[in-house]
Amino acid sequence: MNMHTQPQRTPAETALIDAFGERLSLLPGDGAVMLKRDDAIEAVKHGLPTRRIESWHYTDLRRLLNAVPDFDPAAAAKAIAPIVEGSTVLTLLNGVSSAKAPVVEGVSVQRLSEKLTDGSIAPGLDPYGSDDAIGALNTAFVADGYFVDIADGIELEKPIELQNLQAGGQTHVRLPVRVGTGAKAVIVERQAGDGAALTSSVSQLVLGEGTEVTWLIVQEQPDTATHLAQFKAHIGKDAKLTLFVMNAGGRLVRQEIMVKTTGEGADFKLRGINLLAGDTHTDVTMVLDHAVPHTASTEIIRNVVTGKARGVFQGRINVHQYAQKTNAKMACNTLLLSDDGEFSTKPELEIFADDVVCGHGATVTEIDHDHLFYLMARGVDEKSARGLLVKAFVAEVIEELDDEAIVEALEARLDEWFVTHG
Repeated sequence: MNMHTQPQRTPAETALIDAFGERLSLLPGDGAVMLKRDDAIEAVKHGLPTRRIESWHYTDLRRLLNAVPDFDPAAAAKAIAPIVEGSTVLTLLNGVSSAKAPVVEGVSVQRLSEKLTDGSIAPGLDPYGSDDAIGALNTAFVADGYFVDIADGIELEKPIELQNLQAGGQTHVRLPVRVGTGAKAVIVERQAGDGAALTSSVSQLVLGEGTEVTWLIVQEQPDTATHLAQFKAHIGKDAKLTLFVMNAGGRLVRQEIMVKTTGEGADFKLRGINLLAGDTHTDVTMVLDHAVPHTASTEIIRNVVTGKARGVFQGRINVHQYAQKTNAKMACNTLLLSDDGEFSTKPELEIFADDVVCGHGATVTEIDHDHLFYLMARGVDEKSARGLLVKAFVAEVIEELDDEAIVEALEARLDEWFVTHG
């Protein structure tokens, strides 16, 4: 007889299970939601993922998450200025939404705590798959967030900025968004803080027919924080989604991206910048399902690695058998600025259709010393010259956004990062 024993729990696993028992009576939810929470904590009890699980091979969460902070009811995060002046700002301060949301014509905003209480959000709490550790952790503990519904035909003049800010402890939020037929919107998701924290955040986006959405994720957690996040989207017929991700902080970061094309003519663009420094670990993992014919996608990831930082990009594109005429391309390019930094790339294509155009590629390089010499020979000091070359490496990805205010704001953050870490 083969005996299968459960490995001894780590301090982090024990702390999470104990915290659930302590907080269960404080968490909102009807019977359906509480059943989802029970299932989620059972998944956590089976253990955090290790490198033996293929999708977590480069991020052994069980080993890397060696401790978690307690919930801190006294933590007092403060709202920050939006990336684009004049944006509509919805703040989550240490996991708690504002009781009074700003009014925008054609946009409905509801506190997620209310949708948990009445159970209407319960179907959205289902896990992505058997290895959905982030989804399980979030479902177990989520207490608030925002549900945003943008009506058909609405074209927002200013972005909506969703600020998830922490000042220590644990925060677990959800941000479901529905964009109606023919609507256009820019949505900025800010993830930041200034404390030793464990944060989980799940964003869920549904695009109606003919919609155009640009969604920016700007993650600037401190190097004392663990940030576990998911972005999930369904793209309808003739809809266009541009997702831009900038990781510029966090001690341990895992950003998952799960996108599915559900209507013909759907178009998805992913542009990402990972700015990695210090002794940190950042993992961006994407799964894209082309599920219907005549859809397109392009993914371009640029990584800058210095210090002892470790980075990961896993990108898998699944082209279903019915998804003929798919056009999908993926590229990951890394610039190493130190001998101690490392970056692992794993692009994958799984194609079951026979009339498609698909490809992927990856490169790793260092700063070209000829280019560096050229600038220094013209009076530019070495640090400034390196900064110019790094900025040139990532600038074209930012400039694709084609929004001057957003481009300027992101380039300013790039400059700030290099001043500190260059």
